[in-house]
Amino acid sequence: MTLLDFLSGAITMGFLVAGLFFLRFWSGTREGLFLAFAFAFWLLGLNQALLTLTDIPVEERSPLYLLRLAAFALILVSVAMKNRRT
Repeated sequence: MTLLDFLSGAITMGFLVAGLFFLRFWSGTREGLFLAFAFAFWLLGLNQALLTLTDIPVEERSPLYLLRLAAFALILVSVAMKNRRT
């Protein structure tokens, strides 16, 4: 186990904890934006964990990059939908 693996695990944990915080905010307000952020952070955590476990040398060329793209697309769409409603 290297330092890079340890730090990747810490980043994964950070993404998952951030998702839990947004889920807590969603449970109090029932605002869809918080739920979208929770799912986006969980997708980013899954992406980081899979990158660490698979040892892909160039992540930009792997299919796992689509998880990151989906997370950011989810954030963009949810913010756009929130702004259209108000």
